[in-house]
Amino acid sequence: MTNSHLYQNQLAQDRFGLRVTARLSDAADDLPYEISERLRAARMQALGKRKVGARTASSVSQSGGAGTLTFGTEDLNWWDRVATVIPLLLLILGLIAISVIQNDRRASEIAEIDAALLTDDLPPAAYTDPGFTQFLKIRSAQD
Repeated sequence: MTNSHLYQNQLAQDRFGLRVTARLSDAADDLPYEISERLRAARMQALGKRKVGARTASSVSQSGGAGTLTFGTEDLNWWDRVATVIPLLLLILGLIAISVIQNDRRASEIAEIDAALLTDDLPPAAYTDPGFTQFLKIRSAQD
């Protein structure tokens, strides 16, 4: 629903811009030669400045709900380069920390299972015996 309102507003703005452009173009034909030349020179100068500004300035473009930051061709100084690398380093350190923590948890779980097996009433060789499942069924029935 909001997209259709935005679309309608955009269409209205485009139509208004086209009408203003048409009026200005119609009036430009009646201007004296000196004024039209000054306007042409000013237009060329503005376009020249616009191209230079577009190359060096950063811009933010927005599409829908997402925004994108794009850097121009300007050279970044040392601090700017460090500031762009810091988030990447933090991400890598976070992933390494998660891996280490998970490995420690797995090792402690395996150690708990091993300790339970070694301190149990049954010897470890009993777990490989084919009759062990029968023993477990009888023991669970007695409890």
